[in-house]
Amino acid sequence: MKPLYLRSSGSFKRLLLFIGGHRSPAKPAADAGKEAPEPSPESPHRPAWRCFSYDEINRATGAFHEGNLVGRGGSSEVYRGELPDGKAVAVKRLMGASACERRERDFLAELGTVGHARHPNVCALLGCCVDRDLYLVFEFSRRGSVAANLHDEAAPAMGWAARRGIAVGTARGLEYLHKGCQRRIIHRDIKASNVLLTDDLQPQISDFGLAKWLPSEWTHRAIAPIEGTFGCLAPEYYTHGIVDEKTDVFAFGVFLLELMTGRKPVDGGHRSLLSWARPLLADGKVDALVDPRLGGDYDGEQARRVAFVASLCVRAPATWRPSMTEVLELLEGGEIRQDRWAMPEAAADDEEPWWFDDLNDEDEEFNTPSPSSSSSTTSN
Repeated sequence: MKPLYLRSSGSFKRLLLFIGGHRSPAKPAADAGKEAPEPSPESPHRPAWRCFSYDEINRATGAFHEGNLVGRGGSSEVYRGELPDGKAVAVKRLMGASACERRERDFLAELGTVGHARHPNVCALLGCCVDRDLYLVFEFSRRGSVAANLHDEAAPAMGWAARRGIAVGTARGLEYLHKGCQRRIIHRDIKASNVLLTDDLQPQISDFGLAKWLPSEWTHRAIAPIEGTFGCLAPEYYTHGIVDEKTDVFAFGVFLLELMTGRKPVDGGHRSLLSWARPLLADGKVDALVDPRLGGDYDGEQARRVAFVASLCVRAPATWRPSMTEVLELLEGGEIRQDRWAMPEAAADDEEPWWFDDLNDEDEEFNTPSPSSSSSTTSN
């Protein structure tokens, strides 16, 4: 059977329009003498993306010229492009011709998650294209990712104010995905390379290729196979494939530590950032955690707050991690009550250090095919 995008694509386009609740452009009135009716107000839940033609994205990217290739992953390529109005876009082309059905499923899954998200700290989807192949079109980030800026040895060290702003902005975006979005979205791959920066250093969460949405009555999803990035995986996900909001909270804790220390989640010697940072967090040695490239130029109170929040986020028992709403409140200056976050001895005994261990594997990422939902648990 032909894949959907190789057929007439009319039925596939109708499916996309149905998913997005997308309206076709208004047709000219039959009687030019009659005043056109007022357009109906846009629904707050109506996605703003549209379907692009292949000719549009082909022209925008210079026929997918190699010079416009800005990123390549295991299942996609990303090209820089420019629309006729001068707007810069990133065109993500899904690859893998030998697995068309899986690609279509992954394409629709990503479209169904990020397509409903509208927030200043979430990378905006502009549209998609199903002519000749499968494409997603996003706003383009000229500054690149947090990782590219934070770890650029040829550039001056990122200042503390920028790092804290990125931490707070990313927390806002993630809290929106968990609580404010029409669909409850679990990103599953929060890391510095998946947070892009605008020209004024505002963070935008991107790459929803592993994202899953949870119906309101579900407590979690069980995912197989396990995918993500070594050094950022929550213990319950790594061992049992269980994902919920606290999976993202754990990864956000690692992200905070990366911003604070300037170290990667796993360094070139396969040493885990968590393995290095854990004893410093436990002893409250905040100054030792801060990136030495800052030369002491940082706000000590803010640094202590960031370290405290990171220590809560990377707790092994998921139930004792804060929600992103609580994380955001703490980062923005909320009262820190030690008694509120003190774990009982039984839970503290579960803080096994195995998930902080250094890596022996040569690969830092799982490169398995796209995951599928194997089971789910509903709340009582």
